[in-house]
Amino acid sequence: MEKAKQRMGLAQKVLLGLLIGGIVGIIIHYMPAGTLRDAVLVDGILQFVGQVFLRGIMMVVVPLVFVSLVNGAASMGDVKKLGRVGGKTIGFYLVTTAVAIVIGLILAFVISPGVGLDMGAIDQVDYEAREPVPIAQVLYEMVPRNPIQALAEGNMLQIIVFAILTGIALTIIGDKGKRVLDLFEELNELVMKLVSMVMTLAPIGVFALVARTFAQLGVTVILPLGKSVLAVYLALLIHLFVVYGGMLKGLAGLSIFRFVKKLSPAMLIAFSTASSAAALPANMDLTVNKIGASEDVAAFALPLGSTINMDGTAIYQGVAAVFIAQAYGIEVTVSMALTIVLAATLASIGTAGVSGAGAIMLSMVLTTVGLPIEGVGLIFGIDRIYDMGRTAMNITGDAVCTTIISKQEGEFNEEIWNSDDDVAEAAE
Repeated sequence: MEKAKQRMGLAQKVLLGLLIGGIVGIIIHYMPAGTLRDAVLVDGILQFVGQVFLRGIMMVVVPLVFVSLVNGAASMGDVKKLGRVGGKTIGFYLVTTAVAIVIGLILAFVISPGVGLDMGAIDQVDYEAREPVPIAQVLYEMVPRNPIQALAEGNMLQIIVFAILTGIALTIIGDKGKRVLDLFEELNELVMKLVSMVMTLAPIGVFALVARTFAQLGVTVILPLGKSVLAVYLALLIHLFVVYGGMLKGLAGLSIFRFVKKLSPAMLIAFSTASSAAALPANMDLTVNKIGASEDVAAFALPLGSTINMDGTAIYQGVAAVFIAQAYGIEVTVSMALTIVLAATLASIGTAGVSGAGAIMLSMVLTTVGLPIEGVGLIFGIDRIYDMGRTAMNITGDAVCTTIISKQEGEFNEEIWNSDDDVAEAAE
């Protein structure tokens, strides 16, 4: 019970760390430039604490993804169930991503963030764009030539494919693979214990990361681009409460407000770290132990979603593309808008779940629709502000998908969902 009470306070502790970090960061930003501010505080203490927390999380991400996916695929019991759950998961991710881009485009056209922008007042940021990767190449490169190398390099798509195939093989060979499957179940316990150890640092890590972000950017840097920031965050809220809320209520009979309350610690970690991969351990823990989703479905859908489900990033793509077009005086036609929807949806597949990946996606989308690639420089300077919000939305979509599929598969734990947080945690 004592552990449950401590764990129940994680959301409040993380939120407190985030708020204090923002205040401290703004204070540091307006301190006189010099050794104390720049070397000791920003690039010293805050950088050290934030990176220790981030590296601790990233340390467990690869083993967590691989082990949980092997268990998830093997525990489905049969290949037909795996195919059914996999089809629902991928379908959900692609549809909601497309809807998210449309919402972003509509908000961008309504708010018109790039109209009247003084190009000369914005510092251009050098940004080297990557060439868009053909979708066929993305698909065949999902199959690893060397799975050990994929694990070492953290290539999530290749890890996912290898893990799912391993789980399917364990299912097919049956009793002969029981000892191996038992080993993976024990490894899963070990990895989750490592996750819980790392998560004890979350409030302090979030404080340091947010404080450093605001110490570097301040508040006034957002004002010249405030309309685009407003458009992105309004679209994120609409997607959360209208799209996700409607799907949860219509397909699972659940309240989005209770859902957000239970998932909030993972959302805050995603917000502060701007990394879907970094938030994955907390997302898996809370989706199963506080929301009541199936552990088997979560082990499959959440690692997959952290790699290919980018609803928040998709909203950003839509707003950013219109913003850049308007800033350069280019009219966005209906065909361009449709191309943006298609390009951003496909680009979300294979984009790394790490901070800054959205800017890489944006360069691909701009190239595809023929907008100036230099436009990335307009918003790259404050990309972190967008990144924090869109990442929180990305991981929320993963959890919504997992919850709905668990409900449809008859594997949702109503007792955990209806219980108070401390009771749910005690069931760990």
